Amino acid sequence: MSILYGSYCLTLKRKSGIIFNMFIWKGSENMSTLILAIESSCDETAAAVVDSGRKILSNIISSQINIHTIYGGVVPEIASRKHTEAISHVVRAALDEAGCALHDISAIAVTAGPGLVGALLVGVSFAKALSYSSGIPLIPVHHIEGHIFGNYPTHPELKPPFVCLVASGGHSHVVYAKDYLEFEIMGRTRDDAAGEAYDKIARILRLGYPGGPKIDKLAKEGNPNSMRFPRVHFKENLDFSFSGVKTAVMNYVHNMQQKGQPVNEADIAASFQEAVVDILVENTVSAAKQKNIKTVCMAGGVASNSRLREKMREETEKHGMKLYYPEPILCTDNAAMIACAGYYELMAGKFAELTLNATPSIKLGEKLK
Repeated sequence: MSILYGSYCLTLKRKSGIIFNMFIWKGSENMSTLILAIESSCDETAAAVVDSGRKILSNIISSQINIHTIYGGVVPEIASRKHTEAISHVVRAALDEAGCALHDISAIAVTAGPGLVGALLVGVSFAKALSYSSGIPLIPVHHIEGHIFGNYPTHPELKPPFVCLVASGGHSHVVYAKDYLEFEIMGRTRDDAAGEAYDKIARILRLGYPGGPKIDKLAKEGNPNSMRFPRVHFKENLDFSFSGVKTAVMNYVHNMQQKGQPVNEADIAASFQEAVVDILVENTVSAAKQKNIKTVCMAGGVASNSRLREKMREETEKHGMKLYYPEPILCTDNAAMIACAGYYELMAGKFAELTLNATPSIKLGEKLK
């Protein structure tokens, strides 16, 4: 790798006594900073190489969906074991597809939380070993922040500030991104996450796992106004609650079954989805209005939902706002989004010691260490 003019060498010493040198390049817009990232917070083993926080050179995902579908959801112990089997092959594939070697990498980013603790430990341990053996800096990344950064490769022109809805199987947040690494939580779920509610309703309707795509598909055949399920609002903030709509759907289905009446699964799916989408869109747009922001983003697995994208687009356009969301592959758990976040952590000089541990319940804004 050629060193361009204006470069300087930053020498970093860990508490463990290990010293590594990192070249920082200044003075040219054509310079590359390659981040190798590892993601293993749930049931996808992923690795990616991203150039300068925007250009994806590789994004390898080994999914375990077929295995966990048998059990109707993710089994943590199985997920951890499958990560262990796949991680070295996935990282090698990411480097090969990117056409680079380990010595070309500027930093190694890894999801350190939140997530399943055993699954996280596989990725964190592998990243620490790789950092130790190669002398490449190690950067911890918050999984929810990673989802937000998933917007940048799809929309290179996007810059903060903006309001972002992060909705997935484990998280539902409305976040104000003041800057690349500065976030304010304006709303969060008080119980089930949006994606979690989708999975539970899919189980009630016997659609299988994962529930999000299955309900989204079935809802297109139903009437979203056939029944009115609850939408929960909180006067004091923009928090979410999806346990009520989940219970309402469950009770409706059970009552119909006890009366021996037919259950229109498509109408139920469409009406449930409309209730969830309504509150996600309403709270996100309200957050943007509160901050007087005209840029709205979405992230996380639920951001792939067709009805959510449609209604969010309608409402943002109505208020003169610009809407961004990642391509579907960057909505699911992936390492490219972690690499993008890692790039900005690198630019801010935020590194981890080899004492880095998995933090399964860490909140957005808290420091990983």
